[in-house]
Amino acid sequence: MIPLLLLAVSLHTNFEAGSLGKVEPISATHFRCAVKGEVDQKGRNRQASWYYFRLDGAAGREITLDFVDLLGEYNFSSGELSIKKTTRPAFSYDNKTWQFFGDQEVQWDNLTTSLRLRFTPLKNRMWIAHVPPYTTRDLARLLAASGGSPYLHAEVVGKTVEGRDMILLTVTNPSVSDANKKVLWLMARQHAWEASTSWVAEGALRFLLSSDPKAGRIRNEAVFKIFPMADPDGVARGGVRFNVHGFDLNRNWDAVDPKLMPEIAAQHKAMLDWIAGGRRIDLFLTMHNTDGEYLAGPLSAGSPQVQESVKRFFELLVANTSFNGPLRDAGLSTTPVTPGRMTVNQGLFHDFKIPAMGMEQTVVFDSKLGRIPTAEDHLAFGAGLVRCMWAAVTDAHP
Repeated sequence: MIPLLLLAVSLHTNFEAGSLGKVEPISATHFRCAVKGEVDQKGRNRQASWYYFRLDGAAGREITLDFVDLLGEYNFSSGELSIKKTTRPAFSYDNKTWQFFGDQEVQWDNLTTSLRLRFTPLKNRMWIAHVPPYTTRDLARLLAASGGSPYLHAEVVGKTVEGRDMILLTVTNPSVSDANKKVLWLMARQHAWEASTSWVAEGALRFLLSSDPKAGRIRNEAVFKIFPMADPDGVARGGVRFNVHGFDLNRNWDAVDPKLMPEIAAQHKAMLDWIAGGRRIDLFLTMHNTDGEYLAGPLSAGSPQVQESVKRFFELLVANTSFNGPLRDAGLSTTPVTPGRMTVNQGLFHDFKIPAMGMEQTVVFDSKLGRIPTAEDHLAFGAGLVRCMWAAVTDAHP
């Protein structure tokens, strides 16, 4: 895409997860950049929440980028924004180590609903993204590095629309009987733009496979089942939150169609088969990103035991990690009475009455951390997260 060949400065997206809409040059160093966005199968719920591109030839020159076409819709409510006044884009000079633009480099225009970046690159090649990216190649690298562990089993439970593997990871100590182990399921990256959830999942896996004595105890006492990337097609193409057919992979858990949404079908079947085999699920968590934080679980509809598990997990998160949000009731559906609107945690609670929860983590300034969470922060959070999940169902200390 783009290059703007007549200009010394050029923008490119011809790599995995790259995405940007129409680019209009205002001058040799000023570009108006539309955020592509995506809509669902009904042409509704547009989300403009992902951009990722490379800037070439700009070293030492003041660059101005205006991000436009940001207005969207969420759960059929119009006027929603994923990129807003508090957003601080991320940048990298090697496409590996990421940091965020400072407040002095970002301006928000309420009148035009646009975000302006004004900065001077130090090098001729620079990558810019909404949040630090995490691609299918990053996941492949992680699995290759972890594949020799006797505590890890990776399996393919299905295929995406475009034929990519739907991977399920199991972490436990196979030399200890599973009979009395707690079982915890963790899901990342249902929405392609929410790359921070993949960093958390990597941190969780790294810790669970580590030589840390606490990790060893957890492997002896629990089975972790991890979906590390629920929408690999979307991640690869630089998508937002819908699969190729336009289905939101965190809706439709009450209306699964194996042909139109094989990603959901594969994950749902893996969990159904697990339970049908007489095995337990003590806690389920799916992770998401937004501009705030909260944990949502079945508080009003759940049994006292389910409610207690949700509340204990929440209290452990707040006390032992950087998590800084309230606890909310998940409700029964995002759009009651309308089929195809249940999130994964709503659908799993409906089907199995388990402590199924959804967690949103912030991608803007975090008052508890005192900064925007970095990839390193998310990796560290992943380790704390699995300790809290385990502690929530064992009464142990994380």
